[in-house]
Parts: sequence; structure tokens; C-alpha cells
Amino acid sequence: MQKIADKYKKSIAQIILRWLLQRNIVCISKSVRIEYLKENFNVFDFELSSEDMNLISTLDTKKSCFFSHYDSKIIEWLCSMK
Repeated sequence: MQKIADKYKKSIAQIILRWLLQRNIVCISKSVRIEYLKENFNVFDFELSSEDMNLISTLDTKKSCFFSHYDSKIIEWLCSMK
């Protein structure tokens, strides 16, 4: 991701936001720091190449680093939280 960010002279966060936008995925970024808010808006002045879009897509291993979204016990635990 850093190589792609360097290529476009953007942050990794901006690359991720742009990747989502180009896939027509609605993204709601959150920040309380003004510099990050400004950075989040500066994703409309460039477009990722199809090669970079495909490269980023290969990073998805379809496995959560935190927990399995398919584990019924985890789902029950999440639903029980109030």
C-alpha cells in the first residue's frame, strides 16, 4: 500500500478511500483532527489505475484479523451487547 501511496503522492488512507469510491462503495470516514478531515476530502483529484485497483483487491484474504463473522458464538455475543 505504501508503494501505491507514494506513486500517487497520497496517504494510505486516501488510497483506501479512493479504492472504495472507484468500486462504488459508500464510505464514511471519521476523524476529529482537522488535518485528517481535509485529507479525507482530497481523494477526488486522482484515479487509481486498473492495475493498482486489482493489486489492492488481491490483499483481501477473506479472513478477519479479529474474529470470524461466521462463528455463531461470536455473532450471539455481538448481538447480546447493549
